[in-house]
Amino acid sequence: MANKNLFQEFDTVSSKEWKQKIQVELKGADYNDTLIWESLEGIKVKPFYHKDEFKKNTTVKTEVSQFKIAQNIFTYDVTKSNHKALDTINRGAECIRFTIESEEVNIEDLMKNLPLENIIYYFNLSFLSVDFIKRTNEFAASKKANIIVQIDPIGRLIKDGNWFENQEKDFKKLDQAISNSTVPVLNIKSNIYQNAGANSIQQLAYTLAHVNEYFNRFSSINKPITIEVAVGTNYFFEIAKLRALRLLFNTLAKEYNHTFDCHIIATPTKRNKTLYDYNVNMLRTTTECMSAILGGANTIANLPYDALYHKDNEFGDRISRNQLLVLKNESYFDKVNNPADGAYYIESLTEQLAEKALALFKDIELNGGLVTQLIEGTIQRKIKESAEKEQELFDSGKEILLGTNKYPNKNDKMKNDLELFPFVKTNSRKTLITPIIQRRLAEKIEQERLAQE
Repeated sequence: MANKNLFQEFDTVSSKEWKQKIQVELKGADYNDTLIWESLEGIKVKPFYHKDEFKKNTTVKTEVSQFKIAQNIFTYDVTKSNHKALDTINRGAECIRFTIESEEVNIEDLMKNLPLENIIYYFNLSFLSVDFIKRTNEFAASKKANIIVQIDPIGRLIKDGNWFENQEKDFKKLDQAISNSTVPVLNIKSNIYQNAGANSIQQLAYTLAHVNEYFNRFSSINKPITIEVAVGTNYFFEIAKLRALRLLFNTLAKEYNHTFDCHIIATPTKRNKTLYDYNVNMLRTTTECMSAILGGANTIANLPYDALYHKDNEFGDRISRNQLLVLKNESYFDKVNNPADGAYYIESLTEQLAEKALALFKDIELNGGLVTQLIEGTIQRKIKESAEKEQELFDSGKEILLGTNKYPNKNDKMKNDLELFPFVKTNSRKTLITPIIQRRLAEKIEQERLAQE
């Protein structure tokens, strides 16, 4: 069929004419005060966006058709983890992310009989071992396995307050791993920023500064860098956030002659998940996975609806995996690449988030970089301020979590169902820096309800 312009019988309506029509309908109310609202990031959101206001589109390559469905598996027992991985793949998973706690894990046993063709295996390491990475490389080479190792000493510092050993030794080992590895090993755990309450601009700027610390210190980075991202519930902002992240990463990478695009793993945030009325978590994670897909995440690992209070279980894993399978195979989210291109609202958000994040990133670099500002406590203070601002909105009812601070079911009881402690744990110990604490919005109100059961 020949290309032709559609709807030529309709007159073109300019942005100015739309505003005039809206102003008439407002019957004297102020346009700016009534219809324009400001996000936590300070971005003013308009009621409509028009091509008149765009000189050029914000081009971001988002190969949505390539996104993979991942399953998280903790390797407490190698044999059980192996069996679970095989069962999960047979049920539709396209990637497996093993969280490995010990360098004594036998890779051959962990990967026994697992299909290697078209399946990505992530080794998310809770330790830093050059020998384990060497063994991983040897296995990947001999079996032609597609393995991505995830190591992030700075992420360890951020979450734990301490390095694996110390900064000098950690970076020396990481340099050896990067230089000698044939599989990607460098990982950025940026999900902690979102889960701790940082706004979208802070998340992007801190992630960029996080990446820049490694670019500055290691000249041998010749493999794709993996970035873990937590996706929140602000649907269009989250799509724009992932697009802006890829745009910013590639801009930074170009300065270091790094020619690989970043590899984004997205997971729904825990910050807005709730203990009570927990089934609503499925609705939240569904829209968050949709944002991740449309934003261009390479891999998505969904969060089970009961992850806050249940140990890993087959039912929760199956439901979370099936949510992604429905989006991919029944909702056809993987059929069109770059789906957000030409959506003026998303493109405007992408541009604004990228510009504001870049400005904050430059300020971080002018003041010593991410690690320096972590040691000084600046990053922690800024995230805390942002988190407290959002917490105030939740506590006042302006930010709503259905079933928790809006329409709660008073008959809902949870005390006897808790297999995991769902709140922030305190562990008094000596640390190099104040760790960044991940905290959910609903924790205080949930603790009060549990105390009254």
